[in-house]
Amino acid sequence: MSDARHPADWSLVCHLTFKGHGELSIIRPGDRGMQAMAVTPEGPLGDDHPPVFLGVTGDNRVILMDPASKVIHVRDALPADAFPAYAYRAPDGQHLWFMNDGDKDTGCDELNCGTRGSSVTVVRNTGDGTQPAQFIKTLCVGRGHHVTTFTAPSASNPQVPHRAFVSNLMDGTISVIGNDPADTDCYLNVMATINLHDPDRDKEANAAIPNNAFPHGKVFSPVTGKLYSLNNGYGTVYVIDPEANKIEQTIPMPVSSNLLLSPNGRFIIGKGADRKSDPDHILGRLTVMDAVTGDIADTLDLRDLYPSVYRFNADGTKLYVTSAATGKGGQRDNLKTRVVQIFDSAALPALVLLKEVVVGQADCGRRPLAFAHDAGLVFVPNPTDGTITALDANSDGIVDTITVAEESVEDLNFSFWDGTITGA
Repeated sequence: MSDARHPADWSLVCHLTFKGHGELSIIRPGDRGMQAMAVTPEGPLGDDHPPVFLGVTGDNRVILMDPASKVIHVRDALPADAFPAYAYRAPDGQHLWFMNDGDKDTGCDELNCGTRGSSVTVVRNTGDGTQPAQFIKTLCVGRGHHVTTFTAPSASNPQVPHRAFVSNLMDGTISVIGNDPADTDCYLNVMATINLHDPDRDKEANAAIPNNAFPHGKVFSPVTGKLYSLNNGYGTVYVIDPEANKIEQTIPMPVSSNLLLSPNGRFIIGKGADRKSDPDHILGRLTVMDAVTGDIADTLDLRDLYPSVYRFNADGTKLYVTSAATGKGGQRDNLKTRVVQIFDSAALPALVLLKEVVVGQADCGRRPLAFAHDAGLVFVPNPTDGTITALDANSDGIVDTITVAEESVEDLNFSFWDGTITGA
């Protein structure tokens, strides 16, 4: 594991969720393959509000934030009730935006926002071993699950502002947040709310909030200077001007639940699954949109495969798609839940299957991906087996599979705190 192709300078932090508690496992290269080290667990802190897990320091200490006081502290052990909030890294590489989707039923973060919505918390990675993180601000946005996308000027579109666009699933809106430190009036303040209501596709004739847009999936293309927001409830993509916060175009994209931008900024890949057409088979789908023309350039159907998480490699020549579980009855029985598929994406908009690698079982709804680019490794977790498989990024052959849990993991998330490992 420490040869020229796989240098021994990476570490992979995994948060494992079991029924009622969480654990941490840190994977590093060893002389005889990968080695997993468990961070010492401890009981819940006994507070009404579980701490937010931010990341791990270089010496394996756990970085936590109290959600009420916003005090950040470092501990040797992981509290069993620590909450692994999903985070988006800002373009500056230092600030991480942690999502709080709020209560499952109401979509509200009552601690920080009462009944007004849920929250986003911005934290800075200081790179300081003594105090590795600095709390910046908590903002109240809309209700429900959030996806965050950042806009910034590019060579072809220098007029685009520095902003963050946070979608609010239960409201059917996007919160527009200033992200330019030089603009003190707008920086880290909610500047506007974009209502995604479509009167032609919604049962409600008026533009009331909430609506049935159910936004989930959003990318910004520096090539076009536009924001693209997927409306799960409508089966459409909105093209949004990020300077005026205006919806300019509606593009149909049915059977999609998320969006991914190609590294060259031109192509947008939607992924989803058709659960209605055949009671015995799931039909996964990858849809390729050309952002420049606004056309759907290609559609690829994946029989008996639910595409869980997908990501490009660093140069955009390959697209990795993990399998997971969905559906019921015959649909679930026929699913491929032990594979990762790798597509040739060098000739986009065409996607050609290069290889299907049998890894381990994911009898759950989400199987993430992680890339150690400098080490030439791709990590694919197998939550049901309690293992993680490492692939060689060049050959996509299996390098190693290591056990991280002695029982099935309910949910597995990678930590991208230090920025050396990327993925989703």
